[in-house]
Formats: sequence, C-alpha cells, structure tokens
Amino acid sequence: MDKRKKGSPTELRLMLISSCGPSQFLLTNYILGREAFTKDITSISECTKNTGVLSGRRVAVINAPNIYDKGICQVKREMELRKSKCLCSPGPHAFLVTFDLEKISKNEMKTPKMMMERYGRHCLRHCIVLLAYEGNLELPALEDRVEKTDWLLRDLIEQYSGRFHIFSKNWRDRRSDRELLKKIERMVASLGGAFFSSRTFQKADEYVKKEEKRLKKQREGEIEKAWVEMEKQYIAEELYQQKDAYIANVGAEIRAMAEMDNGWLRTSLARGLGTGLVVGAVMGALFGSIEGPGGMVLYGIIGGAVGGSAGGTAQVAVEHMEDRVAPPARLNFNSIFINRFFANTRPC
Repeated sequence: MDKRKKGSPTELRLMLISSCGPSQFLLTNYILGREAFTKDITSISECTKNTGVLSGRRVAVINAPNIYDKGICQVKREMELRKSKCLCSPGPHAFLVTFDLEKISKNEMKTPKMMMERYGRHCLRHCIVLLAYEGNLELPALEDRVEKTDWLLRDLIEQYSGRFHIFSKNWRDRRSDRELLKKIERMVASLGGAFFSSRTFQKADEYVKKEEKRLKKQREGEIEKAWVEMEKQYIAEELYQQKDAYIANVGAEIRAMAEMDNGWLRTSLARGLGTGLVVGAVMGALFGSIEGPGGMVLYGIIGGAVGGSAGGTAQVAVEHMEDRVAPPARLNFNSIFINRFFANTRPC
C-alpha cells in the first residue's frame, strides 16, 4: 500500500508522463500558458522542472524523457527517472499521462504497466489521462467520441479510473484550463488532499533535504554578509521586507540545486556502475584468456563497459522493486537578490 501524505495547499506538483511524441511538451505549454517547449520538440534527454500558474493556482510541472524514447540508453533513462523523483520531491499530487487523441496505438496500452513498474503499484490512483487535440470539434463532441465510440481509448482510460481531459495543442486556447484544474483538485481531494509517495520518493526527499541543509550551511557566511549590507541600506519595515525576500530567493536557489544534484544522484548509480565494471572486466578477461594476453586486455575492456552499464541498471532495478513489493532543469527561481549582493555565486 502506498504511503500518502498531506501536500502543500498552495502549489500543485504535476509529473507529466508520455509514451512517445510531443504530447507532454504540448501539455506543459498549455498548463503554464507559455511556450516552455518549442513546437518541434518531440523528446528530451534530461528532466526539466518549470513553475507557473494554472487558472490562478501555482503549479510545478516536471517533465521526464518519454517512456519509449529509443534514443536514450537504459542507464541514462533510469538516472533521469531518479532525478524526476527528486524534482518532484516529496511526491507528485498528480501524474498527468498524455496521449495524442488521433494517434493512440496498441503499444500505448502498456503505459499503465510501465508506470507501475517505475513509480509503484498504486500510482494509477493519482493519474489523469490528458488527450491532445487539434481541430474544430467542440469539447462535448470529443468527449462523446472518447466515451462511446473509441473502444481502444476507452479501455486505456479505464485503467486510470476513467479520469480524462481533452486539451488543445494550441496553448493560447485557454477555454478549458479552469476545468483541468478542477479535475486535478477534485482527484487530490478524493485522496484526502494527499500527494503520492513510495519508498523511492521518500528516499529522494530525504537526500534532497540533506543536500539543502549542507548547502545552507555552506552559504551561512554569504547570508550574514548580505544582511550586513542590507542593514546599511534599509531601515525598519523595508529592511524586514528585503531580508524576507532575500531569504526566500536564496532558499529557492538552494532547493533547486539540491533537487538537481544530491547524494542519491551522485553515489547510487556510481555504485552500480563500479560493481558492474569490476565484474564485467573480470569475466571479460577470463573469456579473453582463451586468445592469449591480448585477448584478456581487449575482452576485459569490453566486459567492463558492458558490466558497468548492466550494473548501473541493476542498481536502479532494486529501487523499483522496493516500490512494487514494499508498503508504504530547467530551473525557475528569481535570483534578483542573489545578483544584487553576490557578484559570483559559489558552486554547489
């Protein structure tokens, strides 16, 4: 059983999922009301996080590589999956699973199973299907088609508890953005106002917080210096306002850094790669010994490379299994105050 916890009432964390094609990027533009991705983008190799406002509600939108993107190796794919969990820490309020209304294939019927393998058995409870559409038909006619005539699509939606929403590929068309927000909020409310979590999401949150603490301690001297400078320039209420704004912006920057780079991302995959590299090199050298010293070197190198890749994948596979059997960037922050008081920001 998944562990669900109370989420923030002010910002919705939305994780976008897509099997292939540009639909998740079209949806990102639609939610944010701006072109975060150009219309020619059909895939990405790294996770991104954008923040904005959907019909008056603050949202954070997390994009990850498409599930069936063949241009990404398995180790890279799994690393980005882990990163997406850090960007969505402590867990998403909703998974928005996107498809092109005109291009649903039988292969995409496997998407629910793939999601449960990646995020945990109960993630489908937190899903809404989003269907991208371009044309002149009105929404009632489109919804009627989905519910009564397109059997393949209806079967797919039923796996997500029957929740779906149709959105325009033209992000400037805002006619149904309020309705989308209502559907998300209604689903979250039906789950007790909770966000989704699992063991790996909890692990991501733990490491993000740990990295935040480390970065804050690292920046203590800079923060003190900035406060001294502010006390020279401002007094009374204005001083408090400047300090609050500065701390909020530094906190946002530190949070963004911690989500993109932390101990979980740095060491977990490295252990898998290292173990696989050693085992692969030994096995390759043993196999190559049949052909003499030269063969030992050559096959040792090849075995190490293959073993490293397999080891990295296996390391992450263990974490996926925890979700299945256990109970329960694009970075956006305003750095105006950082730039005002620090000419050079320290690296994390």
